[in-house]
Amino acid sequence: MFKQPMMLPRLRKLWHPERFQGSKTSRHYFEGWYYKLVDAREQHRLAVIPGISLGESEEQSHAFIQVFDGTTGDFTYVTYAAVDFSAARDAFEVSIADSLFSAREMALDIDREDRRITGTLRFDSLVSLPRRFFSPGIMGWYTFVPFMECKHGVVSMNHRINGSLNVDGETISFQDGRGYIEKDYGHSFPEAYIWMQSNHFEEATSFMLSVARIPWLWTAFTGFLGALWHDGRIIRFATYTGARISRFSTAPGRVSLSIVDNRYRLDVEARGDDAVSLKSPRQGGMTGRIQETLTGTVHLRLFERGGNGDHLVFEGVGRNAGVEIMDDDGVLSEDLAE
Repeated sequence: MFKQPMMLPRLRKLWHPERFQGSKTSRHYFEGWYYKLVDAREQHRLAVIPGISLGESEEQSHAFIQVFDGTTGDFTYVTYAAVDFSAARDAFEVSIADSLFSAREMALDIDREDRRITGTLRFDSLVSLPRRFFSPGIMGWYTFVPFMECKHGVVSMNHRINGSLNVDGETISFQDGRGYIEKDYGHSFPEAYIWMQSNHFEEATSFMLSVARIPWLWTAFTGFLGALWHDGRIIRFATYTGARISRFSTAPGRVSLSIVDNRYRLDVEARGDDAVSLKSPRQGGMTGRIQETLTGTVHLRLFERGGNGDHLVFEGVGRNAGVEIMDDDGVLSEDLAE
């Protein structure tokens, strides 16, 4: 069983990526958590993204709650003073004004003239990544690499939702719905990346994958990280595990790729139409834009490799997929073709 080493609180947080990693005195820094919520009938899909943006000065800093309705395409970005953001030191508990966020609960109290969202959702049966000494999260040992523009964390691959939200006077039940939680922190999103996630397969399965062009020191490289939860276990595919992308192509709203390692081959076909523009970080400020859909699909085919050829062990199509394709200049395709 993993035991956390004794060390300074700031270093100790690295072994808990879900917790607030930054400091409110930082500059050019952002941190945000991503809650994906899908009701039991799959008629309502919401992404709720609380976070903090720390710019050049206090005047350029703020806390925020970004809400994306993946069914209607509505998008709301609510700002708060940076002082309205607080985070527990030894747990994942974040408050923004009167709203509360943790791995087990979300209590929303957004009250604006153009938007009112209130209610409490509770999460149980969370599927968390195994935590190891040199691999405390989805970043693996990259967790400890300094000077990276953005780091990633997966809080829950899959969980059950209980409760409801009142959105502009309409009560939406999320009872027995399905959720997913992840996070990002650093100063900017990558210049080119793809991201996808779905936990709505016919079998109990969840999948996430991110491929990105990553600047580091005086150079840059294209890396990836992903996880497949299936049949009660989690399989990681990442640059740091020695896996590689053997095939990669994109088209408008489409991504096709294959990942191979010593044991598996994973074929992925993702589709993400009707994307909506959301705010994203750039040098800590929320001045960038990304395109996301929550109505995409992710088709997976997992093969076990062997001397007599590859053997198909799982095939499924994930619904209600979050998909972001940010590679207009073909940077990823060019890198991965080399």
